[in-house]
Amino acid sequence: MNPKLENQIIYSIYVRNHTKEGTFQSIEKDLDRIRSLGVDILWFLPIHLIGNKGKKGSLGCPYSIQDYRKVNPDYGTLEDFKHLVNEIHKRNMKCIIDVVYNHTSRDSKLLKEHPDYFYKNEKNEFGNKIDDWSDVYDLDYNNRSLWDYQIETLKQWAGIVDGFRCDVASFVPLAFWKEAVKQVKTINPDCIWLAESVHAGFGQEARKKGIYSEYDVNLFEAFDIEYEYDIRETFEMVLEGKWDCTNYANALNFQENFYPYPYNKMRFLENHDTKRIIEYVKEEGPLINHTALLYFLKGSTLLNAGQEFVADHTPSLFEKDVIERNTNKDISGLLARLSEIKHNVLSYDDFFEAKVYDSDIMVCTRENKQAKKVGIFSLKGNAKDVFVDLENGVYINEIDQQPVFVVSNTLHCDGWPMILSKRKE
Repeated sequence: MNPKLENQIIYSIYVRNHTKEGTFQSIEKDLDRIRSLGVDILWFLPIHLIGNKGKKGSLGCPYSIQDYRKVNPDYGTLEDFKHLVNEIHKRNMKCIIDVVYNHTSRDSKLLKEHPDYFYKNEKNEFGNKIDDWSDVYDLDYNNRSLWDYQIETLKQWAGIVDGFRCDVASFVPLAFWKEAVKQVKTINPDCIWLAESVHAGFGQEARKKGIYSEYDVNLFEAFDIEYEYDIRETFEMVLEGKWDCTNYANALNFQENFYPYPYNKMRFLENHDTKRIIEYVKEEGPLINHTALLYFLKGSTLLNAGQEFVADHTPSLFEKDVIERNTNKDISGLLARLSEIKHNVLSYDDFFEAKVYDSDIMVCTRENKQAKKVGIFSLKGNAKDVFVDLENGVYINEIDQQPVFVVSNTLHCDGWPMILSKRKE
């Protein structure tokens, strides 16, 4: 586990929809802009050859993979991809790719060559355990030969990229992941491992049905970073106005006291599987506050491509659907500044605590032996006087460099986010 990944920014790219061309080569032209956001790691949704049998939409789902060892020819060649990775490295960014090891397409290379690698249902037919995933067949990790094939594939890619985002990692045996991590280290000792751990409710329902779903706390035995899906349902209830944000603060505090140090939950307002954040938070003030809070939370920060332009359309996974870039809503400057704060003010060894003031203002504290950082986030954009655990004096808001006055442990929040820092003597 690499604790310094907690201060890194991840940017997700779906090659098909990132540019009009939808190719590896076309993405190279966008790398400088992405780097200017303060991005450290580029995560590519699956780049592999997509299956045709039972495919969703006209172009198929990238998570229905026909061949783990080949790139999608619509995106370019393997050499094109290697050139793209080299350009990413030139800009001091790293590259991780999606690996989808729970299942393959229904016409995959593995199914044709190794049908014994696949799960069979009670009718002794190939199938999958999740009904909605109708375009795939599940793999069977009781077959140890499958482990060898999958790990060898990872080792091949580890010679090209810097890590892996592992799709529905909870459904693949933890013992496999631990063995994969061990062997890949021989190729790339610094390989980054990001687990798509599943929603708490989803995992619970799976286990009730007898489907293997590993607990988040155990996944950290193999992975550097996990999704924050364990509390996503709580966050969405708050976004929908069904729960008070105190519930979200309590969930964040629970994580801080439940997971072993140094745990790393990837924080996001949106990703390719969720609604755009603007569908929940429509006004500028609350959106800016939620965005600043996102960066202040402990854990790696995810930017979903288009989020910097406050995109309100979620591109289809199954069709050509290019991400919109509305420059009139561009918040790239804010994201760049927040990334500087993430990199230079906040620290992976901070203790974190969240409190709620007057029902809609989150007051979060990050503190280590060197400094204390306090973030004030008005999630509904309201202006109020707020109690803070800071000595009286004049502070500088790290976001806009404006002075903030604390008198009698109280400051005035004008509805916009503040991050204050005080070094300890």
